[in-house]
Amino acid sequence: MADKPITLQTKLAILATGLLSFTGILVETSLNVTFPTMAKQFNTALGTVQWLTSGYLLMVTIVMSTTAFLIKAFNTRTLFRTAIIATLLGTSLASVAPSFGLLMAGRLLQAIATGLSTPLMFHVILALIPENRLGVYMGFASMITSFAPALGPTYGGILNYYFSWRMIFIAILPVIILVFFLGDRNIRLVAAHTNGKFDLVGTTLLALVLFGFIEVFAQGGRHGFVSWPLGVTLVLSLGFLVVFLYHVSHGKNQILNFRILTNPIVLLRAINFFLLQFMNIGISFVIPVFVQNYLGTNSMMSGLILLPGSLIGALVSPVAGTIYDKHGAAITLYIANGSMFIGACLFASFTHDLSLVGITLIYIFMRFGFNFGFGNIMSDASLQVPVSAKADLNSLFNTLQQYAGSLGTGVLSAVMSATSLHTANKAAVAWGAQKDFIILSVLSLTCLVVTVIALRFKHRQATV
Repeated sequence: MADKPITLQTKLAILATGLLSFTGILVETSLNVTFPTMAKQFNTALGTVQWLTSGYLLMVTIVMSTTAFLIKAFNTRTLFRTAIIATLLGTSLASVAPSFGLLMAGRLLQAIATGLSTPLMFHVILALIPENRLGVYMGFASMITSFAPALGPTYGGILNYYFSWRMIFIAILPVIILVFFLGDRNIRLVAAHTNGKFDLVGTTLLALVLFGFIEVFAQGGRHGFVSWPLGVTLVLSLGFLVVFLYHVSHGKNQILNFRILTNPIVLLRAINFFLLQFMNIGISFVIPVFVQNYLGTNSMMSGLILLPGSLIGALVSPVAGTIYDKHGAAITLYIANGSMFIGACLFASFTHDLSLVGITLIYIFMRFGFNFGFGNIMSDASLQVPVSAKADLNSLFNTLQQYAGSLGTGVLSAVMSATSLHTANKAAVAWGAQKDFIILSVLSLTCLVVTVIALRFKHRQATV
């Protein structure tokens, strides 16, 4: 496969699935800057409005958890068409929704599309791209999806400021139609049909576990982190987790192949992958809320300050992929995790004195680091499993990625909301944001430790 040429059809198939993921992530990150506006328009608390992101990402997570089965059971073009229909219906509904409930329904339909399209993109790459070019193409895939969060806050901020948040949905409809024609002509991978029965019980239990732990933090945001609603929700969530773990250990059919995590390098890469995405999506929620509610800026400005860092990060991805192909994972992952740690510490140390310029510069530094290593984590993990398990790894890592974003938004939102329960003023906003930045500092330090341990495992493996 190393000498097999990469056809134009393969490149266009990757582009089509990437653009479909792009539209989903674009809308997701666009809405973050409109939450204060929506909270007022729908007369709804910020902790409820953030479900437009965390609920969306939760549904994406659940759909992605089924893709290892779906990719083996259905041809890629069938799955692509399903994703297109879901996103057209969801986007149309969200653009005219008169209530928060219908808007949420539209977001969940969009989530089905993103949950299918992102794994499809990585499936095409892992199936058709030779290993000696894998880093570059994974880098380009990361760049495609990274441009969405790069443009999202600015795109959403400008449309919300000059028109309405509804234009966020209306403006992407022509792009979705274009993507349909592009993908329908070029996506041709045939299903392997090697799957067993669909694990409905496992999927239901997984959904309950994932929803439960996000709801734990949502209850903390509403009632405080020492409250009976939080305690009840936590006990129920832990109960579902125990039942799910029992099912994973004894069930014949598994929706996700957790056995690949018995490889210590894959496990450590998965932890790093999850935590980096938790920080990435979480901070893109905290910053717009902080600059609007503490610094007093508008939604357009809160989007613009994220643009330079996101653009630089997106451009770095293919370069980092090339470095990975030539020199391995160590350099890129040390830079990625080190940059996130330094940036989070700077935010935590100077929260009360931050200016728009300072936030922009620190965010540039963090996004440069994030994109320098994030795509390479999955590339490196994929080399640790046989070809027959690559679809399982693809599904598992994409599921972790989406849930990390959902949990990151939910946790950091809850911390800010809980801090403002008794004193809803600017000082409370700053204290809540500072607590979030401290959490991110601890998580990024954990990522550095995990990276060191993983590299020692690889060195020991190479020696043997």
